[in-house]
Amino acid sequence: MEPDGDLNPDTDDLPLRANTNHILVRHYVVDLTVHFDRKVISGSVVLFLEPRSGVRIEDEDELEPGAGARAGNKEAGGSQGASVCGSQDVDTVDYDTDGFREITTRMEMFDARRRDVTQSQAQAAAESKYIQSSHLWETTSDDDFTLVLDCCDLDVSKVEEMDVTSVSAMSSLLPEVTSERSGSVNSQAAFIQSVISMPSSRWRQKHQLFSLCSRAPGAQDGTSLHFQRDRWSLQVRKKGAASPQEFPRAVRICYETRPTGGSVRWTKDQDSRVCVYTAGSPINNRALFPCQEPPVAMSTWQATVRAPSECVVLMSGEEQTVPIEDGDTRFLVWHYYVTMPMPASTFTLAVGHWCQVTAEIPLALERQVRDRTDFGKTAKLGSGPGEWTEADLTSGLGSSISEVVKGSTLNTGSRDQTTRSDPTFCCSSLEDGGLSVTDYSGMVDDGISCSHGDYPCRFTEQSARSQRVIPHRVFGPVCLLQEAQIGVLKLLPRCLAAAHTVLGVHPFPRLDVLIVPAGFSSLGMASPHIIFLSQSVLCAGSPGSVENSLSLCGSRICHEIAHSWFGLVIGARDWTEEWISEGFATYLEDIIWAQAQQLSLQETAEQSDLKALLRWRRLSDESQNSEEALQILRPNMENTGQVSESGSSTVKHALNPDKTFMQVHYLKGYFLLRFLANQVGEQQFIDFFRLFVKKYHGQLILSQDFLRMLLITFPDMERNGLTLGAIYADWLDRPGIPKVVKWILLSQSHQGKGRKRKRIEPKVNYKEMTSEQLVMLLELLLEEEEFSVAAMSVLQRTYNLQHQDAEVRHRWCELVVKHAYTQAYRDVQHFLVHDQAMGVYLYGELMVQENSTQQALARRCLLLVQGEMDQSARRVVEEMVL
Repeated sequence: MEPDGDLNPDTDDLPLRANTNHILVRHYVVDLTVHFDRKVISGSVVLFLEPRSGVRIEDEDELEPGAGARAGNKEAGGSQGASVCGSQDVDTVDYDTDGFREITTRMEMFDARRRDVTQSQAQAAAESKYIQSSHLWETTSDDDFTLVLDCCDLDVSKVEEMDVTSVSAMSSLLPEVTSERSGSVNSQAAFIQSVISMPSSRWRQKHQLFSLCSRAPGAQDGTSLHFQRDRWSLQVRKKGAASPQEFPRAVRICYETRPTGGSVRWTKDQDSRVCVYTAGSPINNRALFPCQEPPVAMSTWQATVRAPSECVVLMSGEEQTVPIEDGDTRFLVWHYYVTMPMPASTFTLAVGHWCQVTAEIPLALERQVRDRTDFGKTAKLGSGPGEWTEADLTSGLGSSISEVVKGSTLNTGSRDQTTRSDPTFCCSSLEDGGLSVTDYSGMVDDGISCSHGDYPCRFTEQSARSQRVIPHRVFGPVCLLQEAQIGVLKLLPRCLAAAHTVLGVHPFPRLDVLIVPAGFSSLGMASPHIIFLSQSVLCAGSPGSVENSLSLCGSRICHEIAHSWFGLVIGARDWTEEWISEGFATYLEDIIWAQAQQLSLQETAEQSDLKALLRWRRLSDESQNSEEALQILRPNMENTGQVSESGSSTVKHALNPDKTFMQVHYLKGYFLLRFLANQVGEQQFIDFFRLFVKKYHGQLILSQDFLRMLLITFPDMERNGLTLGAIYADWLDRPGIPKVVKWILLSQSHQGKGRKRKRIEPKVNYKEMTSEQLVMLLELLLEEEEFSVAAMSVLQRTYNLQHQDAEVRHRWCELVVKHAYTQAYRDVQHFLVHDQAMGVYLYGELMVQENSTQQALARRCLLLVQGEMDQSARRVVEEMVL
């Protein structure tokens, strides 16, 4: 294994150190306690291990089956999740040319200054900051087998082997394992292997056994395992254990996170109440618990989380949990689990003072809290700091809070723990919303059956096939409950039903949606059973324009839901191929959203063409103003999916700060799929998607898995010269945009088919524009060198721009900054404070104009929000502004 000190401090590649070819974690039992006062999470993780032969995994047939990597949606500034590492779905925002160029220039200057630091200085700093070891590590030998886990920003206090044979209930719970050699190493290994190998039909008993084993004492000799932690890994040895087969099968690691650790975000929500949530990529969960990060390391897990009694704990788990009281403490205990083997990067956690959004939110409560918090920021923007305490927020509300979460079991640990029929889950009536209830779930039997490892799979359940809308809940801060009700709660069942219409069986049995704090660095992030949404996607709430304002929210929800199929239940085997999740979700969001809106064929085509044009402009801008190396969808090319002998690898460019703000995997991947759909027909292409999901669900894939099956299904494509090699050469292995894209941008067949107007008709509906049309209008106006104050005023009044969705307001703010329209500087300030995920480029625009008033505005806004900004975004903005 490469020593950490040998890493070039200027490299932009992220190391994945886990030796997954030698040994695999098959199950995690995580026991955590959240300490808001110290901003740390303490506890332990128990690893149940299975040795491997050590054969290098290169052939797709040798791939360990299981679920995909967490989906990343970059469209909002940051790239969390799958965007870099296949973790959660972190969706980014769309930016304009000048802003992207400014960011690129300033980041290049920043990188140049970073490289002035000498190699020796960087190594010395790394040694003092990262290295930690047990006091007997030096007594071990290089001949001893080393378990290597991905780990950073954790303080490890103890690593110990566990004596699972000491658990008295073992022999009765698992009679298959005899007790003839009770207490021996072989007996423990046989027992753990038997538990790991139990069939999915016995998953409840399996989890019970894992839970009992996790509470077993340390090994009888009383000695801890020896460990060493460097910047990116935790290394564990047992003296004298020379092979994976001799290494303990059950290991407990006691540790504590660090307040600045990259996997968790400690912040305040929009009501100024403390919260914490997992941040996703680029390092995923290795700063939350020691784990095997490579996607091939499939595992199941169960978690216990202790948090203050007034908090809600949301996680990626298959059933809603009902908390129980933790003895005499003021904490509640929450239990979650998954039965589908998935990468450790999909483990998702959020703890905060959130409330559930229901259809009966009392408007008086919403208004009262809004008056007190004013979106959590008005006091800051005014004359004084004005931070509200918890008592300020709840005093005088009486029983209103309980009405907000009417029927919820979240506020007590004393209720019945049966959760299957909990009324807090929404299964909205689609008939009431006017949505078609036709069951599209049935397909002609194609003979395709599950080819993944054994786990309880929804694709084989008849009841799941007709479940168009899975149980779902929405959570958020009190001050945003009305916006979340109007937008997310209203649209979610329609989007779920539309996704089922397009793709079939929902891979996961339930869904929670959380409106995350303002500092969240993207528009969304999808994980199993839970979606994080930025407040920027919520309805702006302007009178008379609610329906139009729902476009961004609806399309974003559809994007995140699409990741359930592409990014989660089917994941990228190599995290550099993030287009497999992001390109697919971007392509499918248009189709699912059009279905949810019940658009006609012509309306669907027109909306799709306009979005394609907008994406073309962004991709063209990005291609002209970014490093060519970052524009390649398959940066490892023919080496994609290959790892070292131990299983370690690196994620190319994952730590490059420029990549955080790029969308090439979304946009170029989208255009590749749009191109392929044009070759075979859109409906045939969607039908193929469903077949592909049926074959590959629960597995990890490379690009060629999808492309080969497509070419086999539609042989005319290859006969016409569209070969696998040609697709690699034109789309995946080179920078820039293929020339063939130009003819698929806009279909001219839809123009001129609308209702003809008489020439003398006095009314022209130039005011009735969709959000996408307004974005296009503003982008075209941004190309104008001069624009009068009078024209700006008319434009603002005509379209009520300050109350449109965030995509429109972003372009409006760009226009305000470019033409120094001082009357609307307050709109810019509001955007930078409340739409932080999208505002990074706007800081660049303010600074590049060299206008002292604008630069002062940028510094003032940064001062207001820097404490809650995402760390990577804050570093970039500080480099530009300070």
